[in-house]
Amino acid sequence: MRARIAASVVLAAAMMLGATGCSLFVPLSTTKLYDSSDGVGATLGSIQVRNALVFTKDGEEASLLVSIINDGEQPADVNIQYEGSEGKLTSTVRLDAGEAKTFGAKGSKQLVLQGINTEPGALFPVYFQSGSDTGKQLVLPVLDASQKEYKGLLPSPTPTPTPSASPSN
Repeated sequence: MRARIAASVVLAAAMMLGATGCSLFVPLSTTKLYDSSDGVGATLGSIQVRNALVFTKDGEEASLLVSIINDGEQPADVNIQYEGSEGKLTSTVRLDAGEAKTFGAKGSKQLVLQGINTEPGALFPVYFQSGSDTGKQLVLPVLDASQKEYKGLLPSPTPTPTPSASPSN
């Protein structure tokens, strides 16, 4: 009788191990954070940068597509800095507490990056920083808007807002 119970326990344990073996020994992919779109993102304290990417036709002027969210309880300024042909250029975006803004999408304001000297298919570094939080440099994909989903996302002839020159460190 004891042999039969022991055999049943061993068989049940073997079946459980066989059925859950993969998840028991291999890390689950669903627990890893990743950017599920063409753009990249980061979290800077209470500021979230989501789906950031760059669109250009000529490699000199580009439109930054990005969503920025302020999860904090205070208004925040977000500095967006990149290296242009005239040095470091910075645009500042103001977000109220709990506000989300999207730039570069159809029907929204554009953030135009000037003098970037890059081409579609490359990666372009852009630095995001807010308040006293340490910023993060994101390496953004550069696309040419040739796919129908991206039609109309290239920079418009009138860039807004105009970036200001930043002092070199």
